[in-house]
Amino acid sequence: IRHLQCDRAFTSALRRAQETLDIVLDAIGQRGIPVERDQALNERHYGALQGLNKAEMAKQFGEEQVRLWRRSYDMAPPKDKTEWNPDGISESLKDTAARTLPYFNAKILPLVKAGQTILVVAHGNSLRAIVMHLDRLTKDQVLALNIATGPPIVYELGADGAVLKKTVHALS
Repeated sequence: IRHLQCDRAFTSALRRAQETLDIVLDAIGQRGIPVERDQALNERHYGALQGLNKAEMAKQFGEEQVRLWRRSYDMAPPKDKTEWNPDGISESLKDTAARTLPYFNAKILPLVKAGQTILVVAHGNSLRAIVMHLDRLTKDQVLALNIATGPPIVYELGADGAVLKKTVHALS
């Protein structure tokens, strides 16, 4: 993607995405472009699974149940209840999309439609929600969707926002 001249970048409010964005901008020599950070692009909240590794999750809840929580569209893990959030919190991919897509449609898509080249560095599930939307995947098709860490996905969109071309680049 070194050949792309980005006009603006978007990332989440989480430090790990911001640090990745900094690495990418350094690598493509575009450190000075405007950057917008927003929690709408944050990773999905995994509720009671937060902080557990996959082995710990499988031991506590069972491997198949964890797979369903992680990959399905509308099934959220058990809520994480804390003293500052007694009702608890947990998100499904559907919940993540409900947070991510309005932001994408209001802030990012209009810039793309206006001809700007936009860089989005976010997280697996916020990106899965956006890719599901752009690729018009069903909730059953999204089960198999995996966003690999690292390889850039470049979308070319028409003036109507429809996908004209999608390219997944190998890391070099």
